Amino acid sequence: MVAGELVQEHLRADAGAPDDITIGRKSPDLQGAAERCTEPLTEETDTDRELEEQTQQEKEAPPNERDAMLPSEGGGEAGKEEGRQLETRLYWSRFAVLTVFSLYSLVNAFQWIQYSIITNVFMQYYGVSSSSVDWLSIVYMVAYVPLIFPATWLLDRKGLRLTALLGAGLNCAGAWLKCASVSPELFGVTVTAQVICSVAQVFILGLPSRIASVWFGPREVSTACATAVLGNQLGTAIGFLLPPVLVPNTPDNVELTGHNISIMFYGTAAISTGLFILTVIVIKDRPPLPPSQAQAVLPDSPPEDYSYKQSIINLVKNKAFMLLLISYGIMTGSFYSVSTLLNQMIMSCYENQELNAGRIGLTLVVAGMVGSILCGLWLDHTKTYKMTTLIVYILSFLGMVVFSFTLNLNNIYLVFFTAGALGFFMTGYLPLGFEFGVEITYPESEGTSSGLLNAFAQIFGIIFTLIQGRLTTDYNPLTGNLFLCVWIFLGILLTALIKSELKRHNVNMGADRKHTQALLTECPGDCPIEKKTNGVQLEPSVRVSHEISL
Repeated sequence: MVAGELVQEHLRADAGAPDDITIGRKSPDLQGAAERCTEPLTEETDTDRELEEQTQQEKEAPPNERDAMLPSEGGGEAGKEEGRQLETRLYWSRFAVLTVFSLYSLVNAFQWIQYSIITNVFMQYYGVSSSSVDWLSIVYMVAYVPLIFPATWLLDRKGLRLTALLGAGLNCAGAWLKCASVSPELFGVTVTAQVICSVAQVFILGLPSRIASVWFGPREVSTACATAVLGNQLGTAIGFLLPPVLVPNTPDNVELTGHNISIMFYGTAAISTGLFILTVIVIKDRPPLPPSQAQAVLPDSPPEDYSYKQSIINLVKNKAFMLLLISYGIMTGSFYSVSTLLNQMIMSCYENQELNAGRIGLTLVVAGMVGSILCGLWLDHTKTYKMTTLIVYILSFLGMVVFSFTLNLNNIYLVFFTAGALGFFMTGYLPLGFEFGVEITYPESEGTSSGLLNAFAQIFGIIFTLIQGRLTTDYNPLTGNLFLCVWIFLGILLTALIKSELKRHNVNMGADRKHTQALLTECPGDCPIEKKTNGVQLEPSVRVSHEISL
């Protein structure tokens, strides 16, 4: 217990207690100090002289020997170097990065849903079928699948800033091209503009978990990810609300319809331009110092032998991640399908209710935004990823069943309530899947895991939208909704099979164990074996570390 006692004596000496004897030094000095600590002191003058000598030794001692005893620095020069590498810090600029990203993600989501929520208006203006207007939404999902792999490679190799600039820039370009498509014979131009916006989405959807991990601390990372996803959800909510207001149904006045569409398109383009400029100014690859231990132990850039292909292979071999991949795709694909077909479902049960269809969509997404934030806060507090994900999945299934059977009861206000309950859980699930995926795949890139999750979401979204749309058209909305219910139930079973191993969280928690190891110091070579570094009992050191942390 000599080393443990010396640590306590050293801490008392640093606190300025005059009656404590400071520690000795390595090799023979350490043994001499220990002997002096056990011998009785008979003369006051000798005691004073000995204390003065040891105080002088303390002042002249090399810094690396003092630091070897402190839990916050590590031992010697190597310990100092390790301490610098593991230094973490949070910057206020992280909130600016999160805000700018959330805003241009919002505009991109708005451009995704702005056609589908007023399908009947665009059908009449451009003279096309409902399926053609549906493809303006589906193209977002189609473009994502083949482009996600080069996009995630770019994120891993070139960093967050370039990826964000591409997302904001393409989003701005697509918005301006839409302004040139306001003419009944220019449907092809508006399709091209929507394709550009869909490519921009590829560089947007995979960033929430990367921004949260690189810029935010371990106690706020889930909330930050939920907030980043929240921007996209808010854009969908505004996309449900504003288009029916800005572009009302005026089938007898084509010019007025075109004027209203141009107002919506030009407003979107102006906002997109401002956000692109802010992206250039605000968003950086990473802060000067990492925000967490999990980020501190990772290299600032991929090593020379880094293989993006091998990273994909590692994720595919991760059974837990593959189960999450399918279950996440089912849930998110169902949300995409319901959002795209909501106008058609409402209009088939309630005539002349375009405004209420948009408001119901707004209710669905706003409730989901609240669910996202609450789930993020809950995860930061409890770290119960699997339990929370499973419970939200089950409640989403129940919400979908209730929504399906109450849609055609001729009570529009009941639909508002059931849609809000469905959105609270179904949309609230989105950030849960992102964060759960990052936890069980650490230290693989957050962009790669998030990109694969989104790719499967788009694939399921395409399939579900096409099949549910056909079932809704040929039969009724109930048939299409029950189709989704069956798949969501399958997702519950897959989620229950996921083995939860929180690798990133374990790294952050392991920092305390590293502090404990820093307390261990060398005994002289002739110490008994149990008093050497690996044999020192940890009880005093652990207690000291706990007191310092408090």
